[in-house]
Amino acid sequence: MKALVLEEKKNLSLRDYPILETTGPDDIKVAVKACGICGSDIHYYLDGRIGDFIVKEPMILGHEASGIVVETGGNVKNFKAGDRVCMEPGVPDFKSAETLKGMYNLDPSVRFWATPPMHGTLRETVVHPAALCFKLPDNMTQHEGALVEPAAIGMWAAKKARIQPGDTALVTGGGTIGIVTALAAEASGCSKVFISEIKKGKIDFISQNYGGKLETIDLNQSDIKSYFDKKGVKGVDIVFEASGSAKVFESICSCLVPGGRMVLIGMPSGPVPLDVVAMQAKELSIETIFRYVNIYPLVINMIASGKLNVKPLVTKVFSFNDSISAFEYAAALPEKDVKIMIDME
Repeated sequence: MKALVLEEKKNLSLRDYPILETTGPDDIKVAVKACGICGSDIHYYLDGRIGDFIVKEPMILGHEASGIVVETGGNVKNFKAGDRVCMEPGVPDFKSAETLKGMYNLDPSVRFWATPPMHGTLRETVVHPAALCFKLPDNMTQHEGALVEPAAIGMWAAKKARIQPGDTALVTGGGTIGIVTALAAEASGCSKVFISEIKKGKIDFISQNYGGKLETIDLNQSDIKSYFDKKGVKGVDIVFEASGSAKVFESICSCLVPGGRMVLIGMPSGPVPLDVVAMQAKELSIETIFRYVNIYPLVINMIASGKLNVKPLVTKVFSFNDSISAFEYAAALPEKDVKIMIDME
C-alpha cells in the first residue's frame, strides 16, 4: 500500500510498501484519514533514532491518527464499517504483570506505532485491536480525533496532579504537550493556569487562541519568580514541567506553595538539579508520567463537549501526497506553528 517511509536518516519516500496485515478476530481495519506529526516522528526523521530505539530498516512514520472502519473481526461487536474512530497507538501484552496492575503503558514489550521496529500510520490502512480503538462523536472532526493522542498526555498529567477545584497551576513549556496540559488543567478545575515559554511565536499563538483561559509568561521578558512577584503570586499549587529543560529544575521549588505538587512530563536529556531540601521544607511531592493509561474515552468526551478546545492547535495542513514536504516543514521548527496535520485523502 502507499505509505510514507523513512528509508534512513533524513531520507523519506512516498511509495508502495509491501505490508500485509490480516484482520484478526479481535481487530478492526481502519482507513486512515488524518495523522498529526509528532516530535518523535521528527526525531526519527532527523536523527534516525531516539535513545536505544534505532531505525535499522525502512519504517513507516506516524502515530497520531484517526480514520474510518472498513473491516471488523468476527469477535468485534461494538464497531461496524463506516464508524469514525481514533486509535491508541501502543499495544501492550494484555497478560503482562504491568498490564494486570493497570499500568499497561509501562509494559516493556509494548508495540508502539512508528517506534522501531513497528510501522506507523502514515499509510492507507492499519489493523489494530478493537479494544484500543474509540468511536468519535458526530461533532468531532478527523483532525480532533488525531489530536486525542497528544491531548491524552495532557489529560493524564492533569489526572496525576490530583487537581482540586480552585487550584492554580504553572506549565513550563508552550509546545503542543505544554498547551494541551494547560488546557486539561483548566478544564479539570484549575482557577488559574500560567504557561511559560521562550519562543515568541508560541507565546503569540497561545495569547491569540487561548488568552481567555491561559496566562502566558514570556521568558524573554522575565523569569517566572520575578513575574510572580510582580503579580503578587506567592506560588502555585501545581507545576507541570513540559519543556524537558534541565534549567527549569533550578527554580521549580520556588514556584510552588507549601504542599504543592510537580508533575514531570518533559524528558530531559540527562540528570537534572533538584533541591531536595527545598522540597522537604515545603513538603512538595512529585508525580511522573509516561504516555497515559485508560484516558482516551475521557479525552474524547472533553473534546466533544467543548471543554477541551484543540481545534486551534492544527496550524498547517498538508495532503498525503505532500507528506514529505510536511516533514521538511515541521523539521524546520517554525515558531508560529503548533501541530502539522496530514490529510490522507
